[in-house]
Amino acid sequence: MAAWIEMIPDEKADERLRKSLKFAQTPHGTVDNVMRVHSLRPSTMDGHVVLYRACLHNDSNTVPGWFQEVIASYVSTLNRCAYSYANHWANARHLIGDTDRADAIEHAIQARRPEDALDGRELAALRYAEKLTLHPGDMIKADVVALSCVGWADAEILEINQITGYFCYANRLLNGLGVKTDGDVVGYYATN
Repeated sequence: MAAWIEMIPDEKADERLRKSLKFAQTPHGTVDNVMRVHSLRPSTMDGHVVLYRACLHNDSNTVPGWFQEVIASYVSTLNRCAYSYANHWANARHLIGDTDRADAIEHAIQARRPEDALDGRELAALRYAEKLTLHPGDMIKADVVALSCVGWADAEILEINQITGYFCYANRLLNGLGVKTDGDVVGYYATN
């Protein structure tokens, strides 16, 4: 079972759900369980797809793609979300393109010690993401100012914030409903 709640199979989908499933298709032509788990409420599937595509894989983002995926992976590590981690670390590894560097970053984020592999702008962004994930009520203006001081532009700070917030939402959706990767094509850049 890929989740703790019912997921309507494609062959039993009504017209409304079929439309949402088509909208949620990955570049591989499949629908991942993170979206499929919404099958009982297609409107939330539609909203989730729009939010996901706005936060990640958006051509207007200027935070480097590899680092967007590292943020996603770190937040998923902090939230102990195996589903998101499996998908987004596969993406980060692909985009980093250097096995030794990817291994070092993975070990560091798994140990919750990003300073072991990253510094400067990237480390500051992961520190911000960590605080926002674990202690959202403790955020203060100085947390954003610290990102500006290391060279992140306001639009990039917004991207970092939105990626972090999205993965906090998605991790809770996935963990709270017991969603597994069974049947999914893991990683956005995977090939069939």
